Amino acid sequence: MNIISDKLRVEDNKWIGTRTVRPDGADKVTGRATYAADNTMPGMIWGKVLRSPHAHARIRSIDTSKAEALPGVKAVVTAKDIVDFPLETSVMLGIQDMRWMCRNVMAREKALFHGHPVAAVAAINEEVAAAACALIAVDYEVLPHVIEIEDAIKPNAPILHDFAKFEGKPSNIAGTMTAKLGDVEAGFAEADIIVERTFRTRPIHQGYIEPQACTVSYSADGKATIWSSSQGQFMVRAMTSLLTGVPQSNIRAIPAEIGGGFGAKTIIYLEPVALLLSKKSGRPVKMVMTREEVMRATGPTSGSFSTVKIGAKKDGTFVAAKGDFYIQAGCLPGGPLRGPVGCSFAPYDIPHVLSVGYDVVSNRSKVAAYRAPGAPLGAYATECVIDEIAEKLGMDRLEIRLKNTAGPGTKAAYGATFGKVTFEETIEAIQNHEHYKAPLDRNPRPGVKRGRGVASGFWYNAGGESSAQVNITEDGNVVVTTGHPDVGGSRASIANVAAELLGVDHSRVSVLIGDTASIGYSNLTGGSRVTFASAMVVTQSAEKVIGQLKERAAKIWKIDPEAVNWENGEARPAGPNAGQFPPLTLADLAAKASDTGGPIGAGVQLNTTGADPGFATHVVDVEVDVDLGIVRVLRYTAAQDVGRALHPSYVEGQIQGGVVQGIGWALSEEYLYDKQGRLDNAGFLDYRMPVCSDVPMIEAVMLEIPNPKHPQGVRGVGEAPIVPPLAAISNAVYDALGKRFYALPMSPPKVTERLEQA
Repeated sequence: MNIISDKLRVEDNKWIGTRTVRPDGADKVTGRATYAADNTMPGMIWGKVLRSPHAHARIRSIDTSKAEALPGVKAVVTAKDIVDFPLETSVMLGIQDMRWMCRNVMAREKALFHGHPVAAVAAINEEVAAAACALIAVDYEVLPHVIEIEDAIKPNAPILHDFAKFEGKPSNIAGTMTAKLGDVEAGFAEADIIVERTFRTRPIHQGYIEPQACTVSYSADGKATIWSSSQGQFMVRAMTSLLTGVPQSNIRAIPAEIGGGFGAKTIIYLEPVALLLSKKSGRPVKMVMTREEVMRATGPTSGSFSTVKIGAKKDGTFVAAKGDFYIQAGCLPGGPLRGPVGCSFAPYDIPHVLSVGYDVVSNRSKVAAYRAPGAPLGAYATECVIDEIAEKLGMDRLEIRLKNTAGPGTKAAYGATFGKVTFEETIEAIQNHEHYKAPLDRNPRPGVKRGRGVASGFWYNAGGESSAQVNITEDGNVVVTTGHPDVGGSRASIANVAAELLGVDHSRVSVLIGDTASIGYSNLTGGSRVTFASAMVVTQSAEKVIGQLKERAAKIWKIDPEAVNWENGEARPAGPNAGQFPPLTLADLAAKASDTGGPIGAGVQLNTTGADPGFATHVVDVEVDVDLGIVRVLRYTAAQDVGRALHPSYVEGQIQGGVVQGIGWALSEEYLYDKQGRLDNAGFLDYRMPVCSDVPMIEAVMLEIPNPKHPQGVRGVGEAPIVPPLAAISNAVYDALGKRFYALPMSPPKVTERLEQA
């Protein structure tokens, strides 16, 4: 459902805001789309990775001689082949530190988790490569391991890294982040009511269907080409260059179609290893992870151990908030502290805030981003505490949020001073929605109870570097090239923008994803930035092309370009004084291009700014079987300010997808480890992701409030939908049972245990 605001009318546009056919749809449903694992090359060989059988072990030595002697083996790689980044100095690429990436791609001093790569082999086929891996002799000194946050921060915990210090002592707390506003203790002194609670969440995997895969060809002249599945080919090129020592200018990274990423494919695992194997063997090398390898050694997102304390006046005004967020980084530093620390209290106007994040390492695979990294963890704690305050004060749970919304001029603890804020509109959309007003049958049958919950969420959104090129073909069609892998529908949105501006039928626009040799630098697909950024550079490119088209028409008519208008895909004289000429269509001008100045096209490279944050408010109904402990989601409505929905179907899909992932996080998904620190459910059979029968129809209420800082009014959409569900569902379960759950997932065994305790 679209709710149009600020005089934005979809009918003013022919293509922007319409549900056009997705440009990649036919290729994907017919099997023509080429993914990274589909790539083959003449002379290609296969790479396989040997992984640690231990959760924590010092690597005394690695003997690869037997593997190298096996017939059919062409190359072996270990950590000594990967560039070593000394621990003393950070080497940042975006938010990733190469000190940790080099140790994640291949274990160096120690194996830090079960599944950590310790060597890799390239051979004539997968079977020989696997056999060669089995012949590699690794001398391990097995060390004590630690898996959970609470265990990792104990004084006597096994320490993963000697370099990590906290309060001057060796620690598994590898870093901290603080956001502060006002004087939090003075704020609590003003409060009439204070609620403080501790919450726990478990790491979950991003759950993309396509495993990591790549093919790398290194030629004798020192040039390398990488075909891989990622959320950024420029990231792949840069990280691979840093980890292998091959200059960036010698690497061409070509993006394939991507079968899901959700943030997890913003770092690399296989590409540098495959490049080094190709360099050693002189042959193209293909590597594809198994699902078990994906689950053991990529991602997941962080678990958390958080305490949130909020103080309020009797009238519900928030006066102070404090959050301590212990966030799992996995085996190497780099947990998403920015999410909980900055986002948890950001939707609210609270004068005194202290929000502290702790980056906790443990013997798990290094975490990767997952939609609004870290923000759901903080929102889970904050939004549950807000609900409890509302209950204690006898206030409506949405009214207390509405009373405390941030507004223009509100200073957020993370540093921003807000301009236009649309949080209030999302709350009001849920307040006025039939779902929130509808009566709830709380006891539909014996042994079953129902409840309703709400929660809100915030995400920063982002701009960043983006490039685009718009070219007109000889027969008058439009080819748009951008530098971002299409994860969430950016091609469809860009096609709508180009068709609208140039005034041509949508079917005449093709959108391509350029590789690192064919388009200007473009940052990652992530952070809810790509449709915002690419629509901006495509708009500017199209405007340049329109200027060229007007010049060409003026040349044909022998008038001043200022006397030419571009309307509905045609050049027309600006008025009677300009002359009487029949319109020239895009196809007409393209046909005359060689006679009027040559090819028609323009590109823009820009570090985009103005990505205002995203706000969302959700309401959910659940049903709990008190005998079996099963929680079922019956109805879900998500309201979000989406700016201008360039392609409403994709916007709805982003919102619905985030909700489904949040349902899994809240009710069923978690990593389970055995006593040896080995992941016990490394596969979709045992790792319980939601399926269709687990989720209801999800209504997306799209509030189209144009972002004034964008030429098309675009606001990032993809992150905010996953922020509220954890808290909304938890609040709904409390509403059903009258018992609060302070740990996720609320899976049947845990619900049953909680009911038995009560």
